[in-house]
Amino acid sequence: MPFNRRGFLKSLSRTALVLSLDDVLRLARPAFGRQAPGAQKPAANSRPAYEAPARPAPKGTPSPVAGTPLGVQFVDVAKQAGLHVEMIYGGEHRNKYLLETTGCGAAFFDYDQDDWVDIFLVNGWRLEGFAKGKEPVCRLFKNNRDGTFTDVTIKAGLARSGWGQACCVGDYNNDGWNDLFVTYYGQNALFRNNGNGTFNDVTKEAGLLQDRLRWNSGCTFLDYNKNGHLDLFVGNYIDFDVKTAPLPEDANCTYKGIMVACGPPGLEGGKNLLYRNNGNGTFSDVSEKAGMWGTLGTYALSCGAADLDNTGWPNIYVANDSTSATYYQNQKDGTFKDQAIEAGVAYSPDGKPQAGMGVSIGDYNRDGLLDIVKTNFAGDTDSLYMNLGDGSFDDRTYQAGLGLNTRLLGWGVSFIDIDNDGWLDILVANGHVYPEVDGTQVDAAYAERKYLYRNLRNGQFEDVSLTGGSGITAAVKARGFAVGDYDNDGDLDAVVNCVNAVPQLLRCDSTLHRSWIKIRTVGTKSNRTGIGARIKVVAQTGTPLLSAKPGSGLTQIEEVRSCNGYYSASDLRIHFGLGEAKKVDNVEIRWPSGAVDLLKDLAVNRLYVVEEGGKILKAEAFAAAQAKT
Repeated sequence: MPFNRRGFLKSLSRTALVLSLDDVLRLARPAFGRQAPGAQKPAANSRPAYEAPARPAPKGTPSPVAGTPLGVQFVDVAKQAGLHVEMIYGGEHRNKYLLETTGCGAAFFDYDQDDWVDIFLVNGWRLEGFAKGKEPVCRLFKNNRDGTFTDVTIKAGLARSGWGQACCVGDYNNDGWNDLFVTYYGQNALFRNNGNGTFNDVTKEAGLLQDRLRWNSGCTFLDYNKNGHLDLFVGNYIDFDVKTAPLPEDANCTYKGIMVACGPPGLEGGKNLLYRNNGNGTFSDVSEKAGMWGTLGTYALSCGAADLDNTGWPNIYVANDSTSATYYQNQKDGTFKDQAIEAGVAYSPDGKPQAGMGVSIGDYNRDGLLDIVKTNFAGDTDSLYMNLGDGSFDDRTYQAGLGLNTRLLGWGVSFIDIDNDGWLDILVANGHVYPEVDGTQVDAAYAERKYLYRNLRNGQFEDVSLTGGSGITAAVKARGFAVGDYDNDGDLDAVVNCVNAVPQLLRCDSTLHRSWIKIRTVGTKSNRTGIGARIKVVAQTGTPLLSAKPGSGLTQIEEVRSCNGYYSASDLRIHFGLGEAKKVDNVEIRWPSGAVDLLKDLAVNRLYVVEEGGKILKAEAFAAAQAKT
C-alpha cells in the first residue's frame, strides 16, 4: 500500500497507542519533510512566524468566466446607513495580553421577523475599563427598509458590557421568535426574544451560568439529538486569567522580533461545552459525557455545524488556533467523536497544525456534498477542504488557487454567491492580530484589505480582490462578518465588525441582473427556526457549464445554520443564485425530523417562507429587487 499523509495519520488513530500532538508530529516529520511550527514550544510563547511552502499555480481547464469583468462592486455604506458607533476591543497600539486581540462577531438578525434583516454587533472592553456611563455595549440596529438603520439597543434590552466574543441565533424555546446567544470572556448571555422588540437575559433561569471563569469563543445552536429542540455548542479558547497570565517582557514573547502578547502556545487550552436543550426552557451541560473533551486539538475559536457526512445528523467542525482542528462526528447516540485526522481536516497539506480562525461551510463545486473553508494566521494559506463523500475530505487549497495568498491574516470568512451564478465564491476579512506590527520592519500592517475569490466553476477560484470594489480594497482591522441581503435587492451584502473602529456595511452593487430565490424555513416537528434543514434547488440556469448539458438543470444544496465565519451569524434566509433561470423547477427541503417537502415550479426573484409540511406562508417579491430588474 503506498504511503500518504492521510493513511499515516489514520494508522495512528487506529492504534491503542496514546500520543501527544508533539509525538505525532515528531513521528510524522520524516514523511512531511518539515517540522511543524510550534512542535517544540517554550512556555507561554507567541505564535511562530510560519511560512507556507511555495506551491505552483493551479492548473486545469480554462474557465469560461476567468478574466471577464466581475460585474459586482462592494461599497462601504456604513456611515450613510447609520452604523456610526465605534466598536471597542483591547488596546489601540499595544496589547499586553492575547485577550485583547480576538475581536468580536456580527449578525444579520431579523429579530422582528419582518424579513428585513437587522444588524447585531458584539462589543468588547479594555483592560483599564471605562468610566460609569461610558461603557461600550453590544449594539442592535433595526432595519428601516430604506437602506438605513436605527440603534434600538437600549429599548431592546441588549446593552450589555464585557469582553464580548461571538453570537449565534436560533429559536431555543420554539415560540416562533429567534433568540440570541452571545459568548464572553467571562459569563455568556442568552437573550430571549419576547416578540415585541425586546429581549430578556434568561441566562440564569436557562441553566447557563458557569461555575468558573472561561474564555468562551465560537458558538452555534444545533439539534444534535434531533428531538426538535435546539441545543447549544460553545467553544473555549484558553484557560486565561489576567492575574496570572505572563506579560510579553517577562516571558520574552515575540513575533518576528517584535514583543507581543503571549500565547496561545504555552498556555492551557480551554474545554469546549455542549448544552442539551431540556425542552422546558432550560439546558443541561453534557460536555464531558458527549465527548467534547476527547479531542487532540484545543484553543477553539470559530465553529460550524452541518451534516458533513450526509447521514442526516449534524456534525461540528472547530477551527483551533496553533494546533490541529477538531471535527466532532455525531455518533447518533448523544455522543461525538473527534475524527479530524481520519477525515483529513486536522492539518495543512504538509501535515502541520495551523492557527485556524474562521470557518464557513458550503458546496462550492456543486456535487451535493458540503465543503469547508477555514482562515489561518499570517504567513500561511487559508484552507479549502473538498468533501469526498466517503466521510473524508481532500485539501484543495493549492489546486483551487487559494494557496497564492499567504501574507494577510484571515478572520471572518464565508462562502457567498456574489454574482448570482449559482456557484459559491469566497470572501475573507483580514486584519493582523498584533497592533505592534505598525511602524516596524515587518511586512505587514494591523489594518488589511480583504480577499475576494470568484468561483471559476471548474474547482478553481480567481483572486478578484483588487477589482471587487472599495469595500474590499480598503484596509481595516476586521474580525467577524455576517452575510445577508439587508436591502432586499437580490444580492448578498456583508456587515463587518472591526477592532477599535466603526463597522463596515458592504453593499453589493451588481450590474448582472441574474435570478435568485430565498427560502426561510419554519419548523413544526423540527425546531422552529429550521436549523439543520437541507434545501436542494434545481433550476434551468441557462448557463451550461462543464459537465452540464445545454439547457439542463444544475442542482444546489445548502443547510440552515446558526453561525457562519468568525464568531458571526449570517442571514437565516437561504439565498440561491440562479443565473439566467426563469423559474425554479424543484425545491426540496429535508427537515431534521426526517420529513421531506417538495415544491415545484416556483417563480424566481422571490422570498418563500416555507413551513414544515410544505405550506408556503409567504411568497414575496421585494420592490428593491424588482427595481433592479
